[in-house]
Amino acid sequence: MEKVHALAKRVSNWGRWSSEDERGTVNFITPEVVRRAAACVKRGAVFSLGLAFNADGPQIGQGGRVNPLHLMTAVNGGYGPEGGFRYADDLVVMPLQCATQWDSLAHVHYGGQLYNGFPASTTTSAGAARNSIDKLAAGIVSRGVLLDIARLRPVARLGPGYAITPADLDAAERAQGVRVERGDVLLVRTGHITVFTTDQDKIGYMKQMPGLGIACVEWLHAREVAAVATDTSAVEVIPFEDPTMPLPVHLLCIRDMGLTLGEMFDLEALAADCANDGVWEFLFTAPPLKVTAAVGSPLNPLAVK
Repeated sequence: MEKVHALAKRVSNWGRWSSEDERGTVNFITPEVVRRAAACVKRGAVFSLGLAFNADGPQIGQGGRVNPLHLMTAVNGGYGPEGGFRYADDLVVMPLQCATQWDSLAHVHYGGQLYNGFPASTTTSAGAARNSIDKLAAGIVSRGVLLDIARLRPVARLGPGYAITPADLDAAERAQGVRVERGDVLLVRTGHITVFTTDQDKIGYMKQMPGLGIACVEWLHAREVAAVATDTSAVEVIPFEDPTMPLPVHLLCIRDMGLTLGEMFDLEALAADCANDGVWEFLFTAPPLKVTAAVGSPLNPLAVK
């Protein structure tokens, strides 16, 4: 943990937006940023970046996460005489982080404190009293930038254990002619999603993966990005760079920087389109569900070009 503590001092945003702030780097999304994002829409092409929420999802039971259970509560229900009004209703039972999703700033902690110094004890069996996902109800709408590290290499997908570096991110920017700026949502493509979507290998998808290395944390802090999402289930590289230090990117980004992380984004169709037209920026929108006191939210993120 010594490396985490040392980096935490350099990337901490505690108190940056007041001692009561629970939104973190989403505060970088100002009205000016939203207007700039809207100006990215040229063709009106819309891409869904979310996985389907169904029983065939990627979950394998880790940490109690399972795939959604969809049940019908009414089939051919009705009011009034036969031949009149009829309806169907249904429900879904699922973990809020079982497929494409945001982590809230209450999702991880260390040292007994959440982002901005709130006590970890404020999260109880009743939910997260601080830093819950509903604090982001007005977002996330911004300029999205896709950095395609797999295409940069170039490979169909990066291998498990590949630690993306700041040099990789810089090289992708140069190759694509784009620059990540304050308030942007950064999407990082590794191609690893195809282990699940194409190979149908849930264990291979969930257990090991390429992802951001710990050195990327200071890069993200310097660029003042609003949120980061990848096509993997953990954002960061697994196996970990240091086997004694699990999920350091989560700890530093969420707990210290207040940076919202997104996982299991399907970036394949968007990446192909960006490579075709050479435009790697777009209007990005992915509002979380307003689930009170929740530590994550399922999503259907959209990119509009």
